[in-house]
Amino acid sequence: MLTLAFDTSSKTAAVAILRDEAILCDTLINTGLNHSEVILPAIERACNQTGINIAEIDLFACTLGPGSFTGLRIGASTLKGLMLATGKPAVGISSLAAVALNAGKSSKIICSVMDAGRGQVYIADFECKEDGALVQTGEDKVLNPAEIQHDSKKEIIFVGDGAVKYADIIIKARNKKMMISSTLQQYIRASSVGILGMEKYKRNELLDAQTFVPVYLRSADAVIKKSLFQNG
Repeated sequence: MLTLAFDTSSKTAAVAILRDEAILCDTLINTGLNHSEVILPAIERACNQTGINIAEIDLFACTLGPGSFTGLRIGASTLKGLMLATGKPAVGISSLAAVALNAGKSSKIICSVMDAGRGQVYIADFECKEDGALVQTGEDKVLNPAEIQHDSKKEIIFVGDGAVKYADIIIKARNKKMMISSTLQQYIRASSVGILGMEKYKRNELLDAQTFVPVYLRSADAVIKKSLFQNG
């Protein structure tokens, strides 16, 4: 099965093509350009590099949030377009779950921490089962970094750009059982989106192109600014 996976949920963008679980192409883009400028050209390059026509793709997978409001809308629009143009199935993936895969098959609690802007982070906890399956153990949250709390007796690894950005706040107690993953592991890899996507496909958790929407955990910046202006 050929899977085309992509991510536009944070400041980076990513595209990957997988044949079953073999990664054929895995690209991370961190140029600072708007995702609308880079995602379709990146998909085209990935197809060219692998010699695969978009019509040959069996499954599309894309992160649906949480994340950047503009980025999520671009990702969702791109996914809808690919679904409607090809008639192929698609799955939506949690951005935080994709980040958690960067920690590998860890025996520790994996806390995904994405920079949410406005001094906040998106977080969720995950565990790896013996068979390697990633299981989310709590709901997605948006918090101030200082509000992140865990059982101090458990070993925890924090992963993601939010963990790197707010490392000093998160590990304020210098608990030896808590660690921050490498800066090299902070961004979402599209190959992770693809791997999680195949698992969802096997469970028949498919998207409806007409009805699916991105996952937002708070109101958009523009809405808040408009509200403040009107109240003033």
